[in-house]
Parts: sequence; structure tokens; C-alpha cells
Amino acid sequence: MPRSREHQQQTTSLVNDQELEQIIAGNAKKLVEVAERLGQDFANGLSTSQIRNVFGEVKRLQMKGQFDQQAARELILLKPKLAYQAGRHDRTKVPQLAKVLSAAIDRVGSDQRRFENFVDFFEAILAYHKAYGGR
Repeated sequence: MPRSREHQQQTTSLVNDQELEQIIAGNAKKLVEVAERLGQDFANGLSTSQIRNVFGEVKRLQMKGQFDQQAARELILLKPKLAYQAGRHDRTKVPQLAKVLSAAIDRVGSDQRRFENFVDFFEAILAYHKAYGGR
């Protein structure tokens, strides 16, 4: 998937666009590696309650079973919710997580498999966040 020069820049200091593309394309090893790195970093400065609503929406979309054009639209509409959470919690790690998840959402499109990889990535970040002492 071609990206503009603007999107070629690093997403955050913890994950870059190439890694995100590998994760969303299905590279499980990269998913675990990056999710652990992010989860560990987010353990201090991010609470799961700060992103619970967004995660709940992602899980709701997954439970539909069919990732169609409407579901893809709803996923894209989570980006403003992420931006809102980032703005509300701008002195925490929420803006970094929102930036990573928004960039990952951009790579999903309307592809069922890429969506499932996104969900796995989001869940893995939260699992490592908890494992490293996040609340």
C-alpha cells in the first residue's frame, strides 16, 4: 500500500510505519514484538479506562463477524474518538497510543484479515500493558 511522503515518517518513537504495515499485513512475530514494546512503555502513564470505550467499539465490530463496508466506516470513525481521548488525557500516554492506533486503522481498509490483525494488535498492546503493571 503506497504511502505519501508525509506518512513515511515515524508514527511514534516506539513504532514506525513499516512495522505497522507488517503487523496489519499479518506478521505475528512483529505484532508481538511491537505490542510488548508499546505495552511496556504505556504501563506508566496510561490506564485502560482511558481507552476502554474505543476498545469496546473495536470488539463490537469484531463480534459482528462480517467486516463489510459499514464496519470499515465505523472503524474509521473511531479515529475522532481516539483524538478526543488524546485531547482529554494530553499529559499521559494516550496521545501516543491514539497516534499508533489511528495509523494502524488507516492500513486496515475494508479487508477482514487486516481488521483481525488490527484487533490482535490492539489486544496484545493492552495485554502487555497489564503484564507490565498497567492499571
